[in-house]
Amino acid sequence: MRAKKSLGQNFLHSKTALRAMVSAGDPKGDDIILEIGPGKGALTKHLLPFVAKVITIEKDGRLPETLKETFLQEIEQGKLEIIEGDVLAFNPDALAFYDLPYKIIANIPYYITGAIIRKFLSAKRQPSLMVLMVQKEVGRRIVARDKKESILSLSVKAYGTPRYIMTVKKESFRPEPKVDSAILLIEDISKDFFVDFSEEEFFTLVKQAFRSKRKTLRNNLKSVFGKDTESILRLSGIDPNRRAEDITLHEWRTLSARTRTEHDAK
Repeated sequence: MRAKKSLGQNFLHSKTALRAMVSAGDPKGDDIILEIGPGKGALTKHLLPFVAKVITIEKDGRLPETLKETFLQEIEQGKLEIIEGDVLAFNPDALAFYDLPYKIIANIPYYITGAIIRKFLSAKRQPSLMVLMVQKEVGRRIVARDKKESILSLSVKAYGTPRYIMTVKKESFRPEPKVDSAILLIEDISKDFFVDFSEEEFFTLVKQAFRSKRKTLRNNLKSVFGKDTESILRLSGIDPNRRAEDITLHEWRTLSARTRTEHDAK
């Protein structure tokens, strides 16, 4: 079966990488695992022995029948459920039916990496952790190995703790992609960060600060704070001449809380 380039399909065949993904997710007991884009079931096969149930979401209409033939016994036992559809149209609240926490462990289509991360981290019913196969540079950017933050890295860190597990060489996939990949773990997922301000307020502020990457916060945040921009930044312990990529998550928390305080004062 040929992979569909339009769906970003690159089937993982490395047993070392498959075992590493399972190990990072630590599936066990009553865990519900949501697998996005199971393809031919290589990762599914490694997950099923450890958990009560695996739910797969597959957009490619050719594959569910193949999965049903491969895992007929597990489907009959209720250990595997196959949903045919687009993960971006899936409602995570539907998992409340099982009344158990769930984890996401998946080799996802790279072209919707950001959309998948945002969808599930911001959902009312969040996963307890996520293990994702992503492009290597995306994984490095999320954990900010160069100490430079981005909207994506801050979006992940506001909800959980990202960890770069390992690099996966492009030869581990069929068809072979043009770049290496990485296994990314996001754990300790919650919305505890958003206690003193809303998610909307935080992301509005961050997106505005990154609007022109080469400009300083003094310039980028004028549309938010106006003439008070410099004083609000200094009161938050932030030099107005710094750029958004150099601001830590802790500093964003302080600035977001200050923004809420200023808004309430008015």
